[in-house]
Amino acid sequence: MSPTILTVQPLTKAAFAPFGDVIEADPATMRLINGGTTERYHALGHPRALGEGAELVINLFRGQPRSLPYAIDMMERHPFGSQSFHPLQDRPWLVVVAADEAGRPGAPHVFRAGGRQGINYRANIWHHPLIALAEISDFLVVDRSGPGGNLEEYRYSELFLVPEIPL
Repeated sequence: MSPTILTVQPLTKAAFAPFGDVIEADPATMRLINGGTTERYHALGHPRALGEGAELVINLFRGQPRSLPYAIDMMERHPFGSQSFHPLQDRPWLVVVAADEAGRPGAPHVFRAGGRQGINYRANIWHHPLIALAEISDFLVVDRSGPGGNLEEYRYSELFLVPEIPL
């Protein structure tokens, strides 16, 4: 069986809304603080840590670059917490998500994120692990730490392919 070729779309708030938040400097949320010397872009994402003893923690992830075309053969989700990724370099990267279909991920949706765009997956959203492009990339990641299993993985029986795209 040949793979299903996925369409890569730009990351926008409207397109990503079913899966979580796009984190970027939005003039609509900006207010000046610190005597007018700092622009604050307020409440861009809504991280959550669910369950007794859970807390939000800040991590640094270093993503190895992936080559395109790239095969999507699995997804994961975190039932008890959101997970936010924000690049620390101005480099494009990919965000892959899927709607839940009776406890398993549906067909993947692929978004091309700019190097100044982060995302916050809501709790229990199917997504692919981090996909850095072109070179090693660091990401600030806010997610849940605490007792209980917070990772579910699913392997697709069919193959999906992210095609080459301009970086």
